[in-house]
Amino acid sequence: MIKKILVIVLVLITSISYAQEGTSSPYSFYGIGIQKFKGTVENNSMGGLSVFADSVHLNLQNPAAFGELKLTTYTVGTSYTNFKISNEVESSSGDNASVDYLAVGIPAGKFGFGFGLIPTTSVGYQLSTVRDDGSELEFTGTGGLNKVFLAAGFKVNKNLSVGVDFNYNFGNIENKSILERPNVQFDTRELTSSNLSAFTFSLGLFYQTMLSQELQLSASVVSTPSAELSSEVTRDLASVIINDSGQEAVVQNQEAQIEEQEIDLPAELKIGTGVGKQRKWFVGAEYVYLDAGKFTNVAASQDNVEYKNGSKMKLGGFYIPKYNSLTNYFSRVVYRAGVRYEKTGLHIDNNSIDEFGMSFGVGLPVGRLFSNANIGFEYGQRGTTDFGLIKEEFFNVSISLSLNDKWFRKIKFN
Repeated sequence: MIKKILVIVLVLITSISYAQEGTSSPYSFYGIGIQKFKGTVENNSMGGLSVFADSVHLNLQNPAAFGELKLTTYTVGTSYTNFKISNEVESSSGDNASVDYLAVGIPAGKFGFGFGLIPTTSVGYQLSTVRDDGSELEFTGTGGLNKVFLAAGFKVNKNLSVGVDFNYNFGNIENKSILERPNVQFDTRELTSSNLSAFTFSLGLFYQTMLSQELQLSASVVSTPSAELSSEVTRDLASVIINDSGQEAVVQNQEAQIEEQEIDLPAELKIGTGVGKQRKWFVGAEYVYLDAGKFTNVAASQDNVEYKNGSKMKLGGFYIPKYNSLTNYFSRVVYRAGVRYEKTGLHIDNNSIDEFGMSFGVGLPVGRLFSNANIGFEYGQRGTTDFGLIKEEFFNVSISLSLNDKWFRKIKFN
């Protein structure tokens, strides 16, 4: 069983690291790409809440939640996105798919451990502009940042759990620009490749207590200090010929090694609380502060672009009609919903690029123990068509498997 899991892990790590971009957003041109949601489908279906934790699901946003685990849990999530991009005069649409996470959680008494792989940012854009002299400048970008994490949680007492996770962040972003000029035989191409890496960590607290015989209060705090992301950048300048199918033939090129850059990864603080009835319902709210003021672009800086501190507000919850029903399958289904509003910290021409999303999902019991398949839906908007900017509308369908098993059984003799 363990060998099969390791094979699946290696295959999915390869696919996540090298075979996806996961976005088609023009806003991924800035910084190190669009920030991806770093949690499970279950959390995302509740507006992205990280304040809830239980004994059979992984909460990848708060390492203290691993201290709550009672069963070994494997989870993998994928998503499909359909999007529409528009400005004041025209629009376009498309779609993409990605693997969103792969993780394993293992309980060991008062301790719980976890490891996995999560894409954290995504770059995927294609932009063009025509200048007054008739020349055309095209920009394309691909890649993103991933993290491998190792987490540990400890249940201090029946109410309080603490945890820490250590992350190795890595990835590559490729930015390309091509200048086509009228009456000039060759086009000019600039290709910039940035190899990124950094070590980061997060500290988490999770607290639960009974307010009454039925009502339970939950609260969580997660702090992620800022870190320096190393960027090894190479730049290739070339004269190229582009044929009708878009293939590029290099006529002459010159490669330049750029001095290594340090990019400040913003510090983040998450505070959340909620109330509910065990195995019945839960409602929670969360606030996230992002210290993004020192964030920069890995490829180039723009005079009209700056980063300021960002924030997120989340509200969501779940409902289970009757978790132990033996006669009605749909009474055991978990129904989730939530909304979120985010100030990303990105400002273009002094205009804040904000994001809004509302989500809904279900958790479908499968197999033995408490395994389940989760399906989530999210509609969201990013940006605006005002002030010459771009508005994105997207619809995500996410699917995950959360599989439970019991390891380290005590052997009994008759």
